Amino acid sequence: MPVDALDARILRLLLEQPRTSVREYARVLGVARGTLQARLDRLDRDGVISTDGPRISPAALGHPVLAFVRVEVTQGRLDEVGRTLADVPEIIEAFSITGGGDLLTRVVARDNAHLEDIIQRLIQLPGVVRTSTEIALRERVAYRVLPLVEAVGRRAERDAAAQQATR
Repeated sequence: MPVDALDARILRLLLEQPRTSVREYARVLGVARGTLQARLDRLDRDGVISTDGPRISPAALGHPVLAFVRVEVTQGRLDEVGRTLADVPEIIEAFSITGGGDLLTRVVARDNAHLEDIIQRLIQLPGVVRTSTEIALRERVAYRVLPLVEAVGRRAERDAAAQQATR
């Protein structure tokens, strides 16, 4: 089921006030608590809401260096290498990609020497052909989805209004 205008309002509230109770969300939105809970359950079931946990800063955990490491993999070994990457705690994300390389990993490290150690570990993994590393200097746009939620909400409202006008 697509996200409608109420869903978008719920998602916006979750993003803006993540530590608020369901009862308070329902009050702010002007909907019954049961309605809100049913919507939250559906959004969770449909995979729209993907986590309940907090975002934790690797830098605050002593890993301020952020790098993106492209990994080129021997043909036919992508799944194997992907599973092996999960054993490296400093790899906080990994994606199969098109273009240069087969995997793009997001790696955190204590310092540049630690990053080099991690890269050396990656190079030695069976199935890894080569790596290419880019170090992030400064975050310019933090991870966010609120602008996307707002755009989806506006589109849902326009679609609902257009559908109402054709009746």
